[in-house]
Amino acid sequence: MPFRAACHAPHRRCAARRILTAAALGLLAAAVATAEEPDWAALLVDPAARPRWTSATTLVVGRGESAGEIDAESGRRRPVREGRDRPVGRRLGAAPLATGEAGDDTAIVFRNVRDGEVEILWLDHDGEPRSYGTVAAGTSREQHTFAGHAWVVRDAEGQPLGWTRGEPMAIEVTIDAPAPAAAPAARSQATDPRAEDARASGPALPPAAAALAGPASWAPDGGHVVVWEVEPAQKHPVHRIESAPRDRVEPRLRTIQYLKPGDRIERRWPRLFTRDGREIPLDRALCGEPWSIDEPRWSADGRTFFFRYNQRGHQVLRLVAIEAATGGARTVVEETSSTFVDYAHKTWCHWLSDAELLWMSERDGWNHLLLVDVATGSVRRRVTDGPWMVRRVESVDAEARTVTLGAMGRDPGQDPYHEHFLRVPIDGGATVRLTHGDGTHTLLWSPDRRWYVDTYSRIDLPPVRELRRAADGSLVCELGRADASALVARGWTLPERFTAKGRDGTTDIWGVIWRPRGTAGDATPRPVVEHVYAGPQDFHVPKAFSVRHPQRALADAGFVVVMIDGMGTNWRGKKFHDVCWKNLRDGGLPDHVAWLRAAAAERPWMDLARVGIEGGSAGGQTALRALLDHPDTYHVAVADCGCHDNRMDKIWWNELWMGWPIDASYAANSNVTDAHRLRGRLMLVVGELDDNVDPASTLQVSAALVRAGKDHELVVIPGAGHGAAETPYGSMKRLAFLRRHLLGGDGVSGPPERR
Repeated sequence: MPFRAACHAPHRRCAARRILTAAALGLLAAAVATAEEPDWAALLVDPAARPRWTSATTLVVGRGESAGEIDAESGRRRPVREGRDRPVGRRLGAAPLATGEAGDDTAIVFRNVRDGEVEILWLDHDGEPRSYGTVAAGTSREQHTFAGHAWVVRDAEGQPLGWTRGEPMAIEVTIDAPAPAAAPAARSQATDPRAEDARASGPALPPAAAALAGPASWAPDGGHVVVWEVEPAQKHPVHRIESAPRDRVEPRLRTIQYLKPGDRIERRWPRLFTRDGREIPLDRALCGEPWSIDEPRWSADGRTFFFRYNQRGHQVLRLVAIEAATGGARTVVEETSSTFVDYAHKTWCHWLSDAELLWMSERDGWNHLLLVDVATGSVRRRVTDGPWMVRRVESVDAEARTVTLGAMGRDPGQDPYHEHFLRVPIDGGATVRLTHGDGTHTLLWSPDRRWYVDTYSRIDLPPVRELRRAADGSLVCELGRADASALVARGWTLPERFTAKGRDGTTDIWGVIWRPRGTAGDATPRPVVEHVYAGPQDFHVPKAFSVRHPQRALADAGFVVVMIDGMGTNWRGKKFHDVCWKNLRDGGLPDHVAWLRAAAAERPWMDLARVGIEGGSAGGQTALRALLDHPDTYHVAVADCGCHDNRMDKIWWNELWMGWPIDASYAANSNVTDAHRLRGRLMLVVGELDDNVDPASTLQVSAALVRAGKDHELVVIPGAGHGAAETPYGSMKRLAFLRRHLLGGDGVSGPPERR
């Protein structure tokens, strides 16, 4: 019989950053759990769990004996026919996989039909395998994961048997013989990769064009070709010492190429040639200082070449058209900003034809879709409009001229971060609302997209699932409501949503509070620990219900745990977002302070005389900044792998929010610059092999603190990479530090040590 395994629950990684990894969360939970720890997920009664379509009109919900089969036409439910409740069958693949952006919660059932035990390992966002235990011969194991997350299976000798990846619907992976290796691709005889580019994309290039870089973009009629002039990036090696490699006594030098803000980047410009080799000069006035030039496209008639130009500094983004006959350039559509154009998260273009396209724009302060006339560059109409945000485009139906999209902030009475879905007509008319319930929503479409399952929840509302018609969003039937009463009866406490005014006294700031299990009616004051990540790329407070919120493990160690999305984070409008511009030191902390005070004013069990903060990566930067700028509120901090000086961190993330060229704002935002002002208790954690944030950034903070005579703890973990506080040792050290300074040396309540 299958058995339920430990939760795989890493936070979604946004822009190459993550807050906590699943392995560390399991370690933290183990550190505070007891032998009587219940299986919380099993206590959640969910009659419509794990919905999956088995045909265009048949939906299966639930598990085991409670599973039901739903006819989408009528909504009638019947017992599941033989085999219909099984997950989709899969086999291990031979090609190594990488973990991508996390999708929805899902599951993989690993079925081991081999003679021996196998090990299953999650591949983290750095490609490192994280063991989740073993599956004995002849048994199955159900493993929680996320769609897009990759897993490898190894035999008892540690040899890989194959790879698999989470899918939106649950899958069952049969583990038998090693996955057969894919046949090697025939090797090209060409030695110049540009020649391979040319063969892959069209006829042989003229000699002058062949001397440039690919890939070559041929016009549909073959009359013109675009190739690329490339100016290479500078070399910026970052050296790290692996002090204790396992395969030798001597340390090993590891070097990576790692561009930092202000460095010379690779620049690419298009060069246009006729088929007979004549070059048509191009004016670079519209693309002179590129961060990137991408999304090349020819018109169907071969007369016009298009590309998207992102200017370095990220204050200009434009779609450029080049006339093939003359080389003349014009702007089709353009976004400009005095702060930044969020090209990494809020740009999107969809060509409906050569005459018109859909374009995403934040030009009016809210993220919306525009219908653009390609010939004139004019906006034919605003497809969406109003003081709310298009979160993402789910699909475009070109024939019906509609767009299905995720939206945020459209319901004044709801949390503005709840994602709802709409179908919007491109040419005007009534918007069809696809979701209604007060919560954040996900959709599971039938194979022909005539029906969909709408699942919505909040952190304090277990999942509700409805079957709806795609034509008009009407309800076919409610599939089921999950019930958490059995968890609550065992002492499990629901997280609490709380909203307070921010620094300006008018803007609502949203956050969540977790209390230790079994303390729902207990007014005993407890120390508060804020888990912080304030990266401007997203919002970070969880919105969906889960029994696996990672903050719960820290709460069960004796703390009231909070998370808050302050100004400077994403998806609340341009004005809210722009607070981060050249101001990453802010981290939304003034809003967090106001929120904490308002929350504690109504909750005597929140002891603001004992407040800690912990975070990693950008959260590490903010955790230390809390002690530097707000020592009257924050008393203890653990800063893991922090990007403490934005000049030391990776180029793309920091230039997007801090700008280019490099100016005095970089030094003004540096934790190194202000280290001498430290008050409170600080632990710095860093992995010596971090390849996400240069580990020297943490050491430079420590050096500044030493020079200033400021006591602190520095934990350097040999062999660890990014997220060193999530290793077994780092997790242990972090928890012990918070307990010592917020609960007292023996783990009982006591005042924080202050200086």
